[in-house]
Amino acid sequence: MDRMIYLSMAGAKASLHRQDVLANNLANVSTGGFRAEMAAFRAVPVRGDGASTRVYALETTTGYNGDPGVVHTTGNNLDVAMKGNAWLAVQGLDGTEAYTRAGALDVNPEGLLTTKAGLTVLGDGGPITVPENSEVAIGSDGTISAKTGNGRTTTIGRLKLVTPEAALTRGTDGLFRAADGDLPADANARLQDGALEGSNVSPVETMVAMISAARQFEHQMKLLQTAQGNEQAAAKLLSN
Repeated sequence: MDRMIYLSMAGAKASLHRQDVLANNLANVSTGGFRAEMAAFRAVPVRGDGASTRVYALETTTGYNGDPGVVHTTGNNLDVAMKGNAWLAVQGLDGTEAYTRAGALDVNPEGLLTTKAGLTVLGDGGPITVPENSEVAIGSDGTISAKTGNGRTTTIGRLKLVTPEAALTRGTDGLFRAADGDLPADANARLQDGALEGSNVSPVETMVAMISAARQFEHQMKLLQTAQGNEQAAAKLLSN
């Protein structure tokens, strides 16, 4: 009897975790450069005295969906969309180097090139300072040029673009980092200026998956109720 209870409990817990992952993905369907989170489950036997007769389903983080999102043209000279597997280097709030696909850039009051979220964008030589009242242009290789008034166009830096060979790890701040530390700049990485990459989450597929997870949870709860009914019936028979 208790086998049904443990199996149903583990199944219900797994369904709730799946719902959490899907809900987070759906909430970020409009977040630029967002990568859909993926989750999987593995069977782990319960260890203890005697034979291992119980198995739990435990969540396993498999990473993220690396497929690119849809790129749409904005015409903004500070918007960039990374091509292929290129990532843009930024400085996280903890001061470490991190990577993102969100290419909506801005210039803060101090003249530093930042993301719309206020994170400092890193160049090959560190943060990039934009001259005041200048017109900025970004080349396909990440080179940043600035022109003030009728003056000459000068190169003020180059965006640090990296191409990771292994999958990155998503942090609690939503930024990605490499397991082995900071990645070197890739001179062959390219971007598309005047465009932004959207989220790679499919709202229709995610909604269907959420409905499926909800039905699985209801099924597991019915099994728990069945187990409870069977236990009550057995206890009644034994008491007679």
